[in-house]
This record gives sequence, C-alpha cells and structure tokens, in this order.
Amino acid sequence: MTSILGISAFYHDSAACLLKDGKIIAAAQEERFTRKKHDSSYPKNAIEFVLNYANLKLSEVDQIVFFEKPFLKFERLLETYVAFAPKGFISFAKAMPLWIKEKLFQKNFLFKKLKEHDEKYISEENIFFSDHHLSHAASAFFPSPFEEAVVLTADGVGEWATTTVAIGKGNELDIKKEIHFPHSLGLLYSAFTYYTGFKVNSGEYKLMGLAPYGNPIYENKVKQLIDIKDDGTFRLNQKYFNYATGLTMTNHKFHKLFGKKPRNAQIEKITQFHMDIAASIQKITEEIMIKLARSIRKEFNMKNLCLAGGVALNCVANGKILKEKIFDNIWIQPAAGDAGGSLGAALALWYIEQGNKRSINLEDDMKGSYLGPEFTQEQIENELKSIGANFEVFSYENLINKTSEYLSNEKIIGWFQGKMEFGPRALGNRSILGDPRSANMQKNLNLKIKYRESFRPFAPSILLEDLSDWFDIKTDSPYMLLVSEINSKKKVSMTDKQKKLFGIEKLNIKRSEIPAVTHVDYSARIQTVNKRTNKKYFDLISKFKEKTGCPVIVNTSFNIRGEPIVRSPTDAFSCFMGTELDYLIIGDCILDKQKQDKNLLNNYNKNFELD
Repeated sequence: MTSILGISAFYHDSAACLLKDGKIIAAAQEERFTRKKHDSSYPKNAIEFVLNYANLKLSEVDQIVFFEKPFLKFERLLETYVAFAPKGFISFAKAMPLWIKEKLFQKNFLFKKLKEHDEKYISEENIFFSDHHLSHAASAFFPSPFEEAVVLTADGVGEWATTTVAIGKGNELDIKKEIHFPHSLGLLYSAFTYYTGFKVNSGEYKLMGLAPYGNPIYENKVKQLIDIKDDGTFRLNQKYFNYATGLTMTNHKFHKLFGKKPRNAQIEKITQFHMDIAASIQKITEEIMIKLARSIRKEFNMKNLCLAGGVALNCVANGKILKEKIFDNIWIQPAAGDAGGSLGAALALWYIEQGNKRSINLEDDMKGSYLGPEFTQEQIENELKSIGANFEVFSYENLINKTSEYLSNEKIIGWFQGKMEFGPRALGNRSILGDPRSANMQKNLNLKIKYRESFRPFAPSILLEDLSDWFDIKTDSPYMLLVSEINSKKKVSMTDKQKKLFGIEKLNIKRSEIPAVTHVDYSARIQTVNKRTNKKYFDLISKFKEKTGCPVIVNTSFNIRGEPIVRSPTDAFSCFMGTELDYLIIGDCILDKQKQDKNLLNNYNKNFELD
C-alpha cells in the first residue's frame, strides 16, 4: 500500500488530501476547522483529519507533495518588479518579508511544520513540489470518467501560468499551451469583483449572481481592457490595472473609463450601474471561455473536456459551453479552486511521476465529493448534550417523513448528515434546505438566515430522473457547476408591466413553479441527486416529491455570510441558534427551535467578518 499526502496552502483555501494506491480516501479545507473563511495558513487540522481517517501516522506516509513551486513564483515576483520598476516597489517591499521568512524556503518550512504532527518524521527526501496548473489539470482529468480528454484550466495566477490547455490520455497528462501573468482571465474577473465592492478571492460568485440583473452595456469598454483573439487567447492592457505593481486591483485610468470609483461596500449600495458592470464582465468571460473551448476542440479533435481552476467555478459560463455543444461530454472538478490543488498534486505524483496504471470509473472517482469528516450517531448525541441542545431521536423512516413535512410547510431546515463536502459547494450533507415553490423563500433565506444580499440565488437539488422535466438540460450535474434554463412548461410568463422593471425590482417576480430557485433570467444552478452517492438526501427529496409532486428542494450551504460551511455538530447548533432556522436535522436527531433554551440564542452574524 502506497500513501500520498497532498497539501495546498499559503495563498487561499488551504487544504489536504490523502491517496491510498491512487484512490482518494479523504480531503478537507482548513477553513472548516479554524472557522476562518478561505484560510490560507498551513493546513494543520486538515492534515490531522486525513491522516486520522486513513489510520496513518505522518511517518508512515510514503510521499508528501505540495501543489505549486515556490521558487518559480518568487521568480515571477522578481521579474514583475523589474519589468514595472520603480512602480511596483511598495507591493514588492510588502511581499518580501513574508517570502523570505516562509515562502522562499518552503521545503524547510514545510518540514518543520510536518514534524509537529509526528516526531518520527525525519526525511525531507519524500517532499515533492508540483506545478500549480498541472495540479489543477490533474485534479480535473484523473478523477474524471474519461480515458482521454482536453483539459482547460483558468484562474488568477499560479507560478507564471494563468490559463493552460493540457491533453490527458490514460495515466498521462501534458500541458500543451499556456497564457502567462499578467494576462489573466481570473484576475480580470477579480478586478471587477473589487470594482463593484466585493472581496477579491471571495466575492467573485456574487458578481456572477448580480450579472442577470443588469444589461451588458459596458461590453465595449471592457474590450478596451482586453484584446481577445479568435481562438480565445487574450492580452490585458496593463495601463488599466494595478494588481501587478500595487495594492489594489484597478487604477485611476480604469475608474475614468467606467466613470466611477470602486464601490465602498461599507457606505454605498449596489446600483443599476454595478449590475450592468457585472453583466458586462460576465458576458466577456463567457465569450472567452466559449472561444477557447471551440478552438481547442478544433485543434485537438477530442470529444471530452475537463475544467478546473477558479474560473471553472463560474457555472454560468460552464452552462454556456455545455449549451453550445462544443464537446460531447464535460466534467468539472468540484473543488476547482486552490483547495483542489492538494488533490491534483497527489494524483499527478501517483500517475505522471510514478507511472501507475489508471482504471476509469465511468461515474467519476470523487465519491460525490463527500470526502470530509463525519460523525457517528453516538458522537452527535454526546456533542449535542454537552452544549445543552434539546433533541429527539427518530427512526430513519420517521426522520425522512417529518423533515419532508416541515419542508412542505415552508419551514427552513439545517441539514447535517454524513461526510462533509470537499470544495465550495454544499451538496446535501452540510446544507440549509427549503421549499422551492415558496415565493418568499429566496428573500427569507437571504435576509433571515444567510444575512446577505437579497439578490443572491439559491440552487435546486433535483432527482436525476426528473431533470429534463424541469430544466433544459440532460447532463448529470452532481456538483452544482452547471447552469440551465427552467423548462418552458414550468415557466410563468411576466406581464408587460413586469417586463419593464429594472435591476433589483425584478427580484420578487414569480417566474416559474419553483420561484425560490429561478433566477431573473429563468436560469438555475442545478444539483442532480442520485441514490448511489447520497441515499439519505435522495430519499428526502423523493418523500418531498411524494407529498408535493415537486422533485426539487432549495439547497444552500449551511453557514451565514462570512462563515465557512459548518463542520461539526457544535458548528451546526451555533448557526441554528444564531439564525432564524426552524429545525436542525443532524444524524437521526431533530431539534425544534421552539424547544431550545432561549439563553443559548446568540447574535451569530457578528461572529464572522463579512465577505
């Protein structure tokens, strides 16, 4: 038995993954343990978890691999400073102390940290370093259900690469093409995230959610920032940006082009201007991704596409690629961001470096992305008792029946079951659930539970067998990474008066039989659910369908704005008692808010920094 520990850290979304003989055993993000969103620190807790789950001591692990090469990254920092000098000196000077202390001599730093897990761990010889984008590409291809595929990765920046095209065949993966820093689709999108007042490396999905409320009237102005070729390759005009040399994403020339300074989220509300900006950059992003997909399909003549990197979390763009039918099949790594780099680095070492044979799983090797910590019923009950929770224990059948009944009566449920998900999406194990038929559900979930912007959309979890009856898509979407339109039979037509509404006024108009998950453009970010990967969640939706005729429920992550997804029963109870959730279903236990000790209620939303 050969074991490999994969680690990603020190930028954002630190994580750890463990393989045994090439099989994914466990994986988790550090943020879930520290309760610090996008935690970038050394993933001590995540490493402890994967080791314990695999019943291994660190000294028993055969190889340890880090997801990128720090010396190449340092080279980029130096060369960027030289290229823009003296303009970038302030950001260069701020970066240097951290690089010299921790990042430059990372092998030594990692060795010291690893020894804290196990004093018997004495060798630096089994620590390896992968390439950032190779790690992304490996995370997308090797767990995929394809014998061969073209792999497109796009993010902010790795060492030098920001976008790559690789070819995967069997156990081989070769990067064929790269676009290099400072030309980056991820950083372009992040620049607009910053400009509209959201947090970089955190708020990009908000920008995507805001886009349908606007019109892409700034499309031509955005194209002054970026030169897009017919094949989808691009170059950014650095005169408009500050990320290569400064401490902000955009500069005065950028602000002058669009006519406003960046939005200060503390004092300025979102306006139609920001919605139109969001719509414009989203349209350009989709255009680039579609052009890239077309050109690589034509060049490499392969029918399968794999996607990874932060841009692959743009599920609207993914949905457009799917709709265009450029490739026969698409598979997207659910932990597409840097957390997934820990997994990709380990897989790259196992297959590419060590040449191990790969067997193809036609469903995929991610196990539904349920790779994190789980709790036994005994552990759950002991933890709930220790924090003073009032709960009742039910049989499996009664639990499913009662929960589906609560949902059909428009109650909002905290749902905590099985293994925690790996990646940014809650997929039915650490979820908040609601009735999609309710016209008020989206607004109530956003304002009373999540404490976040009212425009933010929610995903439908739907039984796979009912997918094409409700949405214009036939492709399985287990990881909530594809957007599709509502089936025309389920749509509700708008009146002439409603069609004239602008921006956020569109929010509360009923557009379909499932308004809580229908976006203003009649789209939805879909999660398909099947019995094989999540029986309990499948049975719950099936029972809800039996009661209501609707095979869909609202699924959003179990957390509030600014908080990582809950990991433990204690995390779940804290969120339950700090929000207006009606019930908490955890293991076989049901907790009724009305029966809890009122002294345990807390002003929970102040515990976390807003994102």
